Amino acid sequence: MTSIEPDPPAQSRGSGGSGSVPLVAMRGIAKRFGSVTAVADADFDLHAGEIHALLGENGAGKTTLMNLLYGLERPDDGSIEIDGEPVQFRSAHDAIEAGIGMVHQHFQLVPRLTVAENVILGTGEGRRVRLPDLDEVAAAIEDLGERYGLSVSAASLVGDLSVGEQQRVEILRALYRGARILILDEPTATLSPVEIDHLIERLQGMAAAGTAIVMITHHLDEVMTAADRITVLRAGANVATVPADETSPLELARLMVGREVSMLSEVGEVEQAGATATSTSAGPAVLTIEHLSSASASGTSGEHARDFFDLSLEVRASEIVTIAGVEGNGQAELEAVLCGLGQPAAGRISLDQTDVTGATPRQLLDAGVGVIPSDRYRRGLIRGLSVAENLVYDRIDRAPYGRRLWIDPRAVASRGADLVGRFSIAVRSPSTDASTLSGGNAQKVVLARALGTDLRLLIAAQPTRGLDVGAIEFVWNQIRAQRDAGVAVLLITTDLNEVTALSDRCFVIYRGRLIETPLDREAIGMAMGGAGSRAEEAAVL
Repeated sequence: MTSIEPDPPAQSRGSGGSGSVPLVAMRGIAKRFGSVTAVADADFDLHAGEIHALLGENGAGKTTLMNLLYGLERPDDGSIEIDGEPVQFRSAHDAIEAGIGMVHQHFQLVPRLTVAENVILGTGEGRRVRLPDLDEVAAAIEDLGERYGLSVSAASLVGDLSVGEQQRVEILRALYRGARILILDEPTATLSPVEIDHLIERLQGMAAAGTAIVMITHHLDEVMTAADRITVLRAGANVATVPADETSPLELARLMVGREVSMLSEVGEVEQAGATATSTSAGPAVLTIEHLSSASASGTSGEHARDFFDLSLEVRASEIVTIAGVEGNGQAELEAVLCGLGQPAAGRISLDQTDVTGATPRQLLDAGVGVIPSDRYRRGLIRGLSVAENLVYDRIDRAPYGRRLWIDPRAVASRGADLVGRFSIAVRSPSTDASTLSGGNAQKVVLARALGTDLRLLIAAQPTRGLDVGAIEFVWNQIRAQRDAGVAVLLITTDLNEVTALSDRCFVIYRGRLIETPLDREAIGMAMGGAGSRAEEAAVL
């Protein structure tokens, strides 16, 4: 067993005092999926009134361990106790009945239903509820919202809410069902910096009122701000459980990946230096965007948050230009247009002074454009193919890999072995199915395919989303290497650390419009939340 001695109760910011019985005690937990061991002999304690962060690399077993607590999976070995009593959950319904709620990374809400309807969906009340009952439900929801600082209109359609408001609905749904144990899986992944600060304040208020909270996250700075205790998993087993005020981001990163992680020191140095630009030798313009608008945008009136309007910028050789913003402000639609998967309503896109507006993905690939898509599973990976096949599928009809209906398996295998080695993809062999890859290794496959050839332009959209610090460090180094080799890089991201560490110039996209922003963390964060956007809208490039 690789875990440390049983966890001491929180004594710093949490209310689980010394000698108190854990609200949750998981002992010797193991879970296997076929030949893969996801959790190996893991222990985890949670006390009432504490925020307990759960850290680990991609594939370390964090979400699986919490899925076991929530009843979505059943452990192969080990025991779970709630209030000192053993429990065996057959389903999530059993866990909910025991007072456990879970908010998943990808929200499980129905956009066309109201907040109140979403809250009661799946509770059993929906079979008998009528309009008067919905009024009572709405009143209860709004009362909970006021009590915990999570106010949202219960009559609003979920599809009309911001990402931050939708997250409030998920938390309120758990509280409405009586949750005294709240599990949050990557709760800040899609929030602006301002929304993250507000969420942490709300969680700390809930913990002070006695709620026990588990945060599964990769964001170490948020952990240090929010958590009372921190448990680190590696390869499915405990590495350590420590009070937050007795550790540091550097130490936590070392525990997660088993080595020193230089990127954290680097981020701190960049912030202390004022996030000055790192490129001093940018070359001629490679990508030029002029007055670009999305196909569904119809002007300044009646604008939709997911459209983009009259965007203009240029990205030069040997520089990284970043578009920062919270999800849902038009960057996904811009990504699709720039990658040849969508058509603009107006404007022009040029590559090395050549008009490529409306070019297909194949034409852009042949012109030297590499793409790291924001959704690696939907647009970057075919999980039914092997790793080697994924590494060449964008050129499988070209020599030496194949032509028309013929494929050379030796050439595919050789290329796969080369890129697996160069990009440190952790697989048994290049013939391994891509469906078995962890998030970090799946992203390395996408990266290797995009960067494994000579590029003029790299479009990197959310390149480190959901990755652990070790994988993030690798991705950042690869992006910098492309910039240093003369490639123009357009980075689209929601991560402030990524913005300050990589950017030579920065824009913020808010409600579909671009604002050029100084490389200052606070200024970028405020702009991502919409502060000052109205005053600056007239100055949009």
